[in-house]
Amino acid sequence: MIQSMTGYGKTVLQLPTKKITIELKSLNSKNLDVNVRMPSYYREKELDIRKKLASKLSRGKIDFSIYIENNGGEVHSKVNENTVKEYMNQLRKIVDSHEIDLLKMAVRLPDSLKTEREELDEEEWKQIEMTIDKTITKIILYRIDEGKALLNDFELRILNIENILEKIIAIDPQRITQVRERLQKAIEELEAKIDKNRFEQELIYYIEKLDITEEKVRLKNHLNYFKKELKSEISNGKKLAFITQEMGREINTMGSKSNFAAMQNLVVQMKDELEKIKEQSLNVL
Repeated sequence: MIQSMTGYGKTVLQLPTKKITIELKSLNSKNLDVNVRMPSYYREKELDIRKKLASKLSRGKIDFSIYIENNGGEVHSKVNENTVKEYMNQLRKIVDSHEIDLLKMAVRLPDSLKTEREELDEEEWKQIEMTIDKTITKIILYRIDEGKALLNDFELRILNIENILEKIIAIDPQRITQVRERLQKAIEELEAKIDKNRFEQELIYYIEKLDITEEKVRLKNHLNYFKKELKSEISNGKKLAFITQEMGREINTMGSKSNFAAMQNLVVQMKDELEKIKEQSLNVL
């Protein structure tokens, strides 16, 4: 079953001192493009995260984020008292201000706060890793649901092209007859003497050049192949895109050979349906 490259997943992990939110977004892309945002103390795990995302999500523009919201139980920045006092002493010599104003100025100066580096807790990371797995599962389910919508649209467009192709097959004999009559009339208007046998030979050769039997057969095969790939266990957007290119080649050839307004109108309708398929196939994983 096909999957969309568009997806979203979010999971919240509540710990005693913090709330950790894992968020995953994906959009269509020719290849895998992973962007990771996380606190610096988790950076050593970034490579593992990238490998996990690559193995599970395969393709797309992936935005992965870890957000931390502290519950107030931990404070990683502390006032550097000695530095602040020294700043205040120096400021007293420069300005005549109240102590509270001196304090406000001092805490804005460099090194007034010292930040304690938080170390990675492996037990905490195990919980985060399980939360990441849950989030990946959510985005995959999202992609599958989006894929079902794409599948319904593809099947509709393919059916429309098949119906238009049947109309082309139905009017093809009329096209050949009209082409023959048009050429015959043109010769008569010239009032030129012609060798009827030679004319028939040339006419047959010309009509053979306009024959679209091979294009009709190949287009049918491509349509069937496309439908088969839609039901494949593996979602392969690149293969679907390749098949649409082959369909386009046959439809374009039919259009160039048609030489018949009614058929050209039908070819335009097929091209319109195919363009919609091409647009949607860009979203397929």
